[in-house]
Amino acid sequence: MARFAGKSALVTGAASGIGRAVAEWLSEEGALHLILVDRDAAALDTLKLRCRVDRIVGDVADEALWDAAALPDLDFAVVNAGIAGAGPIADLDFAEWRRILSVNLDGAFLTMRAAMRAMARRGGAIVAVSSAAGIKAEPGVAAYGASKAALIQLAKVAAKEGAAQGIRVNAIAPAGVETPVWDTVPMFATRAAEIGRDAAFAEMAKLATPMGRYAKPIEIAAQIAFLLSDEAAYMTGAVLISDGGYTL
Repeated sequence: MARFAGKSALVTGAASGIGRAVAEWLSEEGALHLILVDRDAAALDTLKLRCRVDRIVGDVADEALWDAAALPDLDFAVVNAGIAGAGPIADLDFAEWRRILSVNLDGAFLTMRAAMRAMARRGGAIVAVSSAAGIKAEPGVAAYGASKAALIQLAKVAAKEGAAQGIRVNAIAPAGVETPVWDTVPMFATRAAEIGRDAAFAEMAKLATPMGRYAKPIEIAAQIAFLLSDEAAYMTGAVLISDGGYTL
């Protein structure tokens, strides 16, 4: 079923993980044109899709990148680019706080602003990729959790502001997903080096998630596709929690 036949979409953080899975999903479902944004030019180039692709290489938190970006006839946007980090508040450097907030919140704002401007005359749908960490408090993730909680609120405000223009804005809040972002988390990187990535994911999931596993990126991509699609035409300002029971 080509739910997105003839449509155009912007996807940030498209070189890996959830963003890459979303780009592949949209292409398979008939998208005509994808605008893919990431800092990793080499990884973006490895994406082989069935549609026209424009690649934008750079930092989503760079306003100049968005000032120069061409977003014609945009139907959808997936605000996905993000980074991880950990550390207790008392030990957290302000520079690290700003690094995480810059990408996860400033970058999300700039992406959403650009998308809403591009959709102003024809409407569209936006999905912001938040996290269960923005809903459930855990020690050591103050910067990441705060950025993702703020993103949920940003999406809700955008939903109210965009409704009159036919722009729907929803958020998704996954918990553990098997993506490369985990490689930047020292605890996971250390354990993965000891027992392997698959075993490290399985070990963490059994401890943290009632369902006993983490999601695959393609599972989250399918849920994002639903939120973008006409099947979710009456949904805006919603937060879809996809966490295997983590927030219970």
